[in-house]
Amino acid sequence: MSRIKLILILGIIFGMGWIVYFPGRRMARDHVNNKTAVTDHPLLCTSCHVYTSKNKFISKIINADYYSPFNIAVSKNGNRLYVVAQDSDELMVVDPEKNKVVDKIAVGEHPHSVILDKNEKFAYVSNEWSDNVSVIDVATSIVIDTLYTGNGPAGLALSSNEKYLYVVNAFGSDLSVIDLSTKEERKRLITGNNPTGTSLSPDGKFLYVTSRRANIAPYGEPLISELTIINDSTQRSMKKNIESAYLMENVTFAPDGDLALMTLIRPKNNIPSIQVEQGWMMTHGIGIVEHGKGGRVVQLLLDEPNAYYPDPFDIVITPDGKKAFVSNSGVDCISVIAMDSIRSILAESSPEMLKRFSNDLGVSHRFVIKRIPTGANPKGLALSSDGKRLYVAEQLEDKIGVINTESLETMRSIDLGGPGRITVARHGRRLFNNAGHTFQNQFSCYTCHPDTHEDGLVYNMAAKNMGRNLANTLSLREIGDTAPFKWNGKNQTVYKQDGIRFSTVLTRTEQFSYKDLDAIVAYIKRGIKQPPNLMYNPNGELTASQLQGKLLFERNEDNSGNVIPEKNRCITCHPPPLFTNLKMAHVSTLAETDDPTRFDTPQLINIHASAPYLHDGRAATLEEIWTIYGTDDKHGYVNDMTKMQLNDMVDYLKSLRGPGYEHGVQIVNTSHIKN
Repeated sequence: MSRIKLILILGIIFGMGWIVYFPGRRMARDHVNNKTAVTDHPLLCTSCHVYTSKNKFISKIINADYYSPFNIAVSKNGNRLYVVAQDSDELMVVDPEKNKVVDKIAVGEHPHSVILDKNEKFAYVSNEWSDNVSVIDVATSIVIDTLYTGNGPAGLALSSNEKYLYVVNAFGSDLSVIDLSTKEERKRLITGNNPTGTSLSPDGKFLYVTSRRANIAPYGEPLISELTIINDSTQRSMKKNIESAYLMENVTFAPDGDLALMTLIRPKNNIPSIQVEQGWMMTHGIGIVEHGKGGRVVQLLLDEPNAYYPDPFDIVITPDGKKAFVSNSGVDCISVIAMDSIRSILAESSPEMLKRFSNDLGVSHRFVIKRIPTGANPKGLALSSDGKRLYVAEQLEDKIGVINTESLETMRSIDLGGPGRITVARHGRRLFNNAGHTFQNQFSCYTCHPDTHEDGLVYNMAAKNMGRNLANTLSLREIGDTAPFKWNGKNQTVYKQDGIRFSTVLTRTEQFSYKDLDAIVAYIKRGIKQPPNLMYNPNGELTASQLQGKLLFERNEDNSGNVIPEKNRCITCHPPPLFTNLKMAHVSTLAETDDPTRFDTPQLINIHASAPYLHDGRAATLEEIWTIYGTDDKHGYVNDMTKMQLNDMVDYLKSLRGPGYEHGVQIVNTSHIKN
């Protein structure tokens, strides 16, 4: 090859490289800037196109299968722990002395809680996404039966005579009473909204059931959540109002039964979110119920003036009644409470002082005696029968922490054998459940999005005008393909939603590092599943009412035979499979406090679980969207419908199911069940 030809070829290669590199890099830079709303996010294609990939082969390589321990039960002699592994759908049997897993028992989908009977012959595991309880023979580690429950079984308790199993149904907001002799549900009792925790009093007379969601009420009214109290002998219930609190995850009794303690959060959603930087937006604490007729309910904060302890999850009390332990999931620690100090506060304080204490960030120094660091995202707690060991389910660590309750020091951790590496999505899940990115650790993403869903509250996000543009919290389940985000569609990507705009409007602190932002985007876009809709569509077959409702939802003519304009048809803005067209729309639901805007069309999957409705939560039910707030037919043409037709359409909306459950019966592993 002549020298001139070589120079010519090299010149062509250099010229093409220059053309590709400079304009190409500029185009890539513009693309990333548009996605992230910043100008210096690294140009890494992996962030969007690998970490969030739907390709099964790629997903298998970059992700890993974790156990995610959630709740624990301990044998009387302390030689076995029974650990609910939520992500692997198993009950793990652990030898705490040898620090090893000795057995794994496949149960139903997304297990929640485990309890043992008094003789430790049987273990009962609630399967929240299967609507049943697995009954396990402890001696053989075999599932010998399946008990069917209401929707979303969570907390468990046995009656005092152990003839009945009480199952708290989180999604159905009720409690199943199962006769263990017939293995059938005897009755179902109404509870508070979204219950999860339960505990039987030491005298065996009363069962307490906590609720996580507050009762639906107009914005501005005080929050009221309900504690349900069930008489064990008559199996009748009553309610006790818990004011200005929600997310009451779990409850326990003092050994002598005079007090019950429960975890809770006191949100300040009625004030502008700018109060975050004033040190006052979310507060976290415990509720103390004086057991008995007319007993008071007192709330005390676990927080301190410049440090918050968000997302209290579980609570246990030592057998001697001297110490209580609370898992603060949002800051990876255990708060240790002196029970004698609690009793002194109750005895010495006037009603006015006790009311003030519920908002006093300084009162915790009187009863919190230590904060014990844990692994990532501590959830369920369990004490050994002698009270000397506290076991902590470190959900996002795949470990069980072991704490000496006398020295209040961590003795060791038990590795459950999960993956040694932390994937990008797993790191994102840790960030989602940790409050380290908010001012003074006031709240985590979980605080407003428990179980990656939504908390049912309306917030004043305090953008440019205080008291305007109220926002009903949106679910984060399966939102990866539903951009844009926010009710006003302002954020075109999750990067914008959770990046600089998130820190500016809500957390009022430094934004995520770019590595952390990549991780939380990966988790939110591809790591969050919808639970199956087993309440309104258990097997993919629509009822007669739902089929009629589907026809009405998809119709193009009204009851008089007139053609409905395409823009006013329900199916136009809400087409399957996600039931959103991903576009902005004007549906005539602006309030006087809203700036003029169109709204992003929300997806409707599992819409039955997302009350209240509309952008500001005005509609308490799906029916109210049209009967009260949509009478001008701009939010779908529906007002010619009869009451029965509207009922049918609402039935259909409630039947909508998430990805993976569209085409019929949910596949559940039953091979482990003994015939």
